[in-house]
Amino acid sequence: MGSPHQSRSLCDLAMANGALSSAGLAFIARWEGYRGRLYNDAAGHCTIGYGHLVHLGRCNGSEPPIFLDGITNKEGLDLLNRDASKAVRSVNAEVVVPLTQHKFDALVSFAFNVGPQAFADSTLLKKVNLGQHKLVPAQMALWTNHGLPGLVNRRRAEAKLYVQGDYQ
Repeated sequence: MGSPHQSRSLCDLAMANGALSSAGLAFIARWEGYRGRLYNDAAGHCTIGYGHLVHLGRCNGSEPPIFLDGITNKEGLDLLNRDASKAVRSVNAEVVVPLTQHKFDALVSFAFNVGPQAFADSTLLKKVNLGQHKLVPAQMALWTNHGLPGLVNRRRAEAKLYVQGDYQ
């Protein structure tokens, strides 16, 4: 038998088929921001809620009727959870080492933001899979689109979540 500390750590580990925690979803939601009405995002695409892509191109009145009168915060969170499932699947498919819940959630946030393919191709993923967890924050910091302040702050928060389990 291992020590109680070892048992507790093993109980906290997630592997393949991990799920995004409610704290992880809230973490992503804070970074995405909520808008209950249709809007054109920074790339000029019709969006609603927590960054849910309604369609490519500007909002033009052809949007599904369910979005025309806006959505509630809960509906936005439901869409975000559904949208984040692609990142969850990517982390589950690509990570081959055990992770604590907070590390899993941090990687899902990262994969959600950069995209599942970019995550799968990243050196960051290689470091995770080699168990080089101390190198992950530096890898995250490279993904800031040439130092955009919002992305710099998001990567710092993801790194803090990854290393310390701090969801704030």
